[in-house]
Amino acid sequence: MSEAQKKIRVLIVDDSASVRTTLSEIIDADPDLEVMATASDPYVAVERIRHEVPDVIFLDVEMPRMDGLTFLRKLMSQRPVPVVICSSLAEAGSDTLMQALEAGAVDVVTKPRVDTAQFLLESSMRICDAAKAAAHAKLRGLKKAPPPQLRVEAKLTADAVIPALSAARLAALKHSLPATDPIIAIGASTGGTEALREVLEALPADTPGIVIVQHMPEKFTNAFARRLDTLCQTSIKEAETGDQVVQGRVLIAPGNQHMALRRTGSRYTVEIVDGPHVSRHRPSVDVLFRSVAQAAGGNAMGVILTGMGDDGARSLLEMRQAGAYTVAQDEESCIVFGMPKEAIDHGGVMKVLPLNRIAAEITAYARTAREPHAVAR
Repeated sequence: MSEAQKKIRVLIVDDSASVRTTLSEIIDADPDLEVMATASDPYVAVERIRHEVPDVIFLDVEMPRMDGLTFLRKLMSQRPVPVVICSSLAEAGSDTLMQALEAGAVDVVTKPRVDTAQFLLESSMRICDAAKAAAHAKLRGLKKAPPPQLRVEAKLTADAVIPALSAARLAALKHSLPATDPIIAIGASTGGTEALREVLEALPADTPGIVIVQHMPEKFTNAFARRLDTLCQTSIKEAETGDQVVQGRVLIAPGNQHMALRRTGSRYTVEIVDGPHVSRHRPSVDVLFRSVAQAAGGNAMGVILTGMGDDGARSLLEMRQAGAYTVAQDEESCIVFGMPKEAIDHGGVMKVLPLNRIAAEITAYARTAREPHAVAR
């Protein structure tokens, strides 16, 4: 078997035997993944790692003898391995998961739900996608080989939630929509929590209204928003239907629900909508970006950050066709250069920038947004 064909080897660390069994069944069922070993606590995990280093670790937070957060910090300081936090913590404990992401975990998933076939299917998809993304994540500046061509099942597009407009109709929006306050739309996935923190911390309080999709489970997006709100000059919250998109406010789509931008006259609000997974995600960047293209046209800027897969690529092109200014994070600064690369390959990106220059680009766009030919950069 060639290097590109080798399966991604996963170590599962969880004190629940039933969770270890369910996770093992899910991971081993994917042809690109295999369970290297399981461990009931971090001490057993250390012994496993001494014999073989996994490609990815799925790690519980609450365990006896040593909690997952302590183990994660020790691991990242001594022998970094991509870690996906797999937790059943409800919102009350989700601040711990924010600490885990800040400590170096690359993603968070909820423990598989087995109460119905649909929930188990959705949990399985998210778990396998997280494992593949984490396996190719860059840690502490160490480069990983680009991911091989992985098998991906058929997926729905944004058409499943918002009907598409033709390219000609999108182009007409450049001239048919009156000027309004600018809107910033951002999409991110694996590695995005820290990327978003870096960008948002650098933005001034008078930044135009921002709408964000970050792939995270439900409950955790609220803790993520509250955490960012304590760090940034802008006001940040988990979005609710009817929230206005105004200067100085950042709205983050809630986990497990799509978010769409709506326009009434010159006023923008968001709507939280149900629907199937789009581009294998809910919330989906494609749904948000399509709604921004149709509601804001040339009054918007689209930004796509680090993440595995192609969510957002097609609809970022729709934003560009509608007159929006579009930016992607560059490969060097991405944890996973998947979503930005796909957006670039689809032709939707006007400028590629390192992460540490994106906040300045947003500020510059906001300053010139109402000037003639502002997006002709």
